[in-house]
Amino acid sequence: MEFNSLSFIIFFTTIFTLYWIIGSKNNRKQTYLILFGSYLFYAWAEWRFLIFLIFTSILTFYVGKFIEESKSIKQQKLLLFIGLLQGIGSLLFFKYSNLVIDSINSLFHIVQINQKIPRLDVLIPLGISFFTFRTLSYLLDIYHKKIDTCKDWLHFFTYVAFFPSLLAGPIDKSKLIIPQLEKQREFNYFQIKDGLKQILWGMFVKVVVADNCALIADNIFSCYNCWPAKTLLVGAFIFTIQVYADFSGYSNMAIGFSKLLGITITKNFNYPFFSQNIAEFWRRWHISLTSWLTEYLFTPLSIAFRNFNKFGTILAILINFTLIGLWHGPKTTYLAFGFFHGLMFIPLIIKGNINKKNKKLELKKLPSLKEFINILFTFTLVTFLFIIFKCNNLEEVKYIYTKIFSKSIFYNVVLIYENFNYTIFFIVIMFVLEWLTRNKEHPFELSNVKSKFIRTMIYYLVLLCIFIYSVDKGANFIYFQF
Repeated sequence: MEFNSLSFIIFFTTIFTLYWIIGSKNNRKQTYLILFGSYLFYAWAEWRFLIFLIFTSILTFYVGKFIEESKSIKQQKLLLFIGLLQGIGSLLFFKYSNLVIDSINSLFHIVQINQKIPRLDVLIPLGISFFTFRTLSYLLDIYHKKIDTCKDWLHFFTYVAFFPSLLAGPIDKSKLIIPQLEKQREFNYFQIKDGLKQILWGMFVKVVVADNCALIADNIFSCYNCWPAKTLLVGAFIFTIQVYADFSGYSNMAIGFSKLLGITITKNFNYPFFSQNIAEFWRRWHISLTSWLTEYLFTPLSIAFRNFNKFGTILAILINFTLIGLWHGPKTTYLAFGFFHGLMFIPLIIKGNINKKNKKLELKKLPSLKEFINILFTFTLVTFLFIIFKCNNLEEVKYIYTKIFSKSIFYNVVLIYENFNYTIFFIVIMFVLEWLTRNKEHPFELSNVKSKFIRTMIYYLVLLCIFIYSVDKGANFIYFQF
């Protein structure tokens, strides 16, 4: 039941109607309805793991409660260990058990042991990386006394399973969501209206941009050794746009649907392709994951390595980004994707520019030549790194890089995809609108357009494009697999 499906539209319309009619004066009824809807939404996607989701919520709720009530530091550490073991252990089992088995089998082969452990046929629970990181942050924050425990199981269970962000984030902190669940939500016309606009924008970039990009990128990368260098380079560009449009489209829809329920969740993308270096890119890309790992991994590591000065920072960055890659799944390409992103930070760390922020660009109509070159260089760098992300193994990566950086890149190539021209057109439209509204929460705020008639016409034109240029069998949201 994806956001752009008819089944979800029917589901959400029902929840929305009941939410504001039955529970309009009772926030507890509203919360029960969200929890019921969240479990129904998850069961629709993968009913076999609903019990696991509920079990995770129960264990985390009571472990957090016992940590707060315990007076013994030793007991608190033991309880935290139990909670972290369940969360991290579940991730390791469901996502990385076969990687461990393959590594052991490789070791057996090296030392000439004639024994092979069979791989496990394990289904991965949808959204496990996202809701597990929520429960882990909750326990860590309680242990470090950053927050108090949630006293009401209903609010906590709803926070863990909140359906707009359950399957692909953002990874919200409990201190953002739970206080909103505890208080009365009131129907706000302007918030509802803004939420609908954000959903429309998310739907446009997902259905019109991302799904059409997927047709081109999948055709190119599925037969990567059939195409000349220039086509592979175009495929890399198109895939980079696909990932962004797909994931940011989902995030915008999740934020929009949450607004329709009177709840604010984390902004996950902040126009990352206008970044002037790789550090700024990651401050703007998948913000909830980046900030989560910065708080719970990079900061403790940088403190532990502080005596090593810049080398310590580099080491902390490399570990952090290698784990970002591994977070996506048990593939060497994901591992390499994270590691090489970490390597790109080294020049910034050496120069001392890793935390440098440039807010002046948001006030300008056009970037300066230097800013434009920085933006173009960062985008190009990210595009080449996304080749690693797309490939199935490092042999494919090596082949594509070798082909792109050969003399054949200068040969003339004509792409013959039917949807190529209008896909490029919509990519340009997406970038133009994002640039014009880069200081807004989302491009369809359109507060700069004074004419109500023109704004309305833009919305109707976008709806028309969604109906005309949507792909018959659109690609699943990329981050549902993580």
